[in-house]
Amino acid sequence: MRRLVIAIDGPVGSGKSAVARRAADMLGYTYVDSGAMYRAVALASLRQGFSFDSEEQVEALTARTRVELRTAADGTTVLLDGEDVTQAIRSEEVSQGASRIALLPGVRRLLVAQQQRMGREGGIIMEGRDIGSVVFPNAELKIFLTASAEVRARRRWREYQRKNKAADFVALVREVRERDERDSHRVVSPLVLCNDAVLIDSSAMEEEEVARLVTLLARERFTTDGE
Repeated sequence: MRRLVIAIDGPVGSGKSAVARRAADMLGYTYVDSGAMYRAVALASLRQGFSFDSEEQVEALTARTRVELRTAADGTTVLLDGEDVTQAIRSEEVSQGASRIALLPGVRRLLVAQQQRMGREGGIIMEGRDIGSVVFPNAELKIFLTASAEVRARRRWREYQRKNKAADFVALVREVRERDERDSHRVVSPLVLCNDAVLIDSSAMEEEEVARLVTLLARERFTTDGE
């Protein structure tokens, strides 16, 4: 069978990472978390003492930084110039930094080029916020995964609970909606629902159920193409 490029986009907390990872396992594809690449650059910027808003400095840093994603049985390992930073990029400071540098056109151009190289041979599932619209506009299968703001906030609240971190649910709902507004209205690569994307609302679905739906849609693409 021909190996597809599958793009999964969606707002924060929609379950993109978990669904993409599980669907990749089912199909035998490579899973790529595009957000991890921005987080790695944000971490590198922090270590250099650069402002996240300094496009010239961060772009130059991105150009000379090597970010690698390696898929293993227990998840994806993120390497920054050969160093395993899988856990280091998950801090709140890095997360906020990644959101800001994602607005820098020069940085996005460099990382998008890297992402496109990853998908040249197909057999890849990449998730993010502009994968179907910018990174792989010709992807054979595009998914837009969403859920209500309340459901997405509840998922984040449960994640905090598992990590024994205090969190206010009402505040989380507000943060999710604010992030949606920012991602949908940013000048560079805004979050959009592509005309040729399949919309999946996961509000009342489990991750496994969504992943199985994605694999079903992928196999339908094979049938549609006569393969």
